Amino acid sequence: MSQQEWEALTQSEEAFMVNAYEIDILPGVRGDLAAADQPRPVGELADILLALVDRGWIEVHRVAPWHGPSGQVGIHPGALVSRDRLPSVLGDPANWEYPADGDWTGALTLVQTEAGKKITHR
Repeated sequence: MSQQEWEALTQSEEAFMVNAYEIDILPGVRGDLAAADQPRPVGELADILLALVDRGWIEVHRVAPWHGPSGQVGIHPGALVSRDRLPSVLGDPANWEYPADGDWTGALTLVQTEAGKKITHR
């Protein structure tokens, strides 16, 4: 993967890649998108993300609770959302909003694949 591939990304594609690098939940990407893309319907934003998924650079997971060996508690990427389910899951506007109760469990989170890491770690 090359510098050229990174430079070829649109600002919004780059925002998805950076948020996947950060293992951020999906709503976190909205403020990082190109200004022209921020008000777009979620179906159109999903198309941008799906293109990156189809390149093999990003996976979408559900946030799951995590319990460390010494008793610490947190969250981490849990179950992978299968590619065939992504269009309907990403088409739900609720998945693009921060949870009202502040509990991220079950929220969608973006995760870089090994191929995606080659793009951001150039």
